[in-house]
Amino acid sequence: MIVRETKASNELEKKLSINTPSVEQRITPNWKNLDNYQLYLKRDDLIHPQISGNKWRKLKYQLLSLISQNKQPSNLHIISFGGGYSNHIHALAHCCHQLNVKLTAIIRGDYSQALTPMLTDIQQLGTRIEFVTKIQYKRRNDSDYLQAMKYEYPDAVIIPEGGSHKLALQGIKDMVNELNHDYDIIICPVASAGTFAGLIKNCSDKVALHGIAMLKGQGYLEDETLKLFPDAEQSSNWQIHHHFHCGGYAKKTPELINFCHTFMAQTQIPVEPIYSGKMLYAVKQLIEGEHLLAGSKILTIHTGGLQGQRVTRACLEKSTI
Repeated sequence: MIVRETKASNELEKKLSINTPSVEQRITPNWKNLDNYQLYLKRDDLIHPQISGNKWRKLKYQLLSLISQNKQPSNLHIISFGGGYSNHIHALAHCCHQLNVKLTAIIRGDYSQALTPMLTDIQQLGTRIEFVTKIQYKRRNDSDYLQAMKYEYPDAVIIPEGGSHKLALQGIKDMVNELNHDYDIIICPVASAGTFAGLIKNCSDKVALHGIAMLKGQGYLEDETLKLFPDAEQSSNWQIHHHFHCGGYAKKTPELINFCHTFMAQTQIPVEPIYSGKMLYAVKQLIEGEHLLAGSKILTIHTGGLQGQRVTRACLEKSTI
């Protein structure tokens, strides 16, 4: 069974031109106290130009399961959720297009009169887009709302927002199995908690796991982590930091924007202020404030998905009009 699953997994990655394993790159930005640490970045942004980072990791086994149950991918219909700049929807649309799978994207907010670049991309890939109000979108996890959706689309399969599903944890296991070094600390962004839950499940309990909250969600993000991996409640090697979200999801400060530009200039690594840039900004503050054990070998996870750069460009364009 394992051999068969591995073969199917390899075939799927080949069909989608997925480039794994991703590299672990030593980085040395000009940060105070960095000489006391060895800092690495897992470059999952290089997996694929569009199907990048943890978006692929979380979708991989969900797509494999669906395909294994349906000999004809064209008979499949997937429904999922996201915002106007969703990395998850963008990656999923490219997967579905290449696999000849029908996709309906439920989008928070009405962009029908002014599509974002991401929405233009997925529309061109054949995704059916359904805009809903923010109030409707808040119900995306309600059982009655999902039941009504299943009644309307009886043959469809629903993938949660961000792709965070228990099968996503297997994809994060693949990432952990790729690692070439033993790390003392691993740090990643946390938004829908799938990646972080996968790390808790698949890393040694000797590794200190730090999640950086991307939104206002103290308590909520911990609960989402436990929903995906209930055994995490028995582990004491993880924590989520809630002081670096800059006001909430996709919120930015001039300091954060400046950090992203400076980091890219120093390292030539693309980041954005929604996920990886915000995480690395937090790591810089944790290192400079000596909040992490000196002498540690630290791995940060670049979760790919650079739609946030488009958000920043859009904001800059508006400010110059």
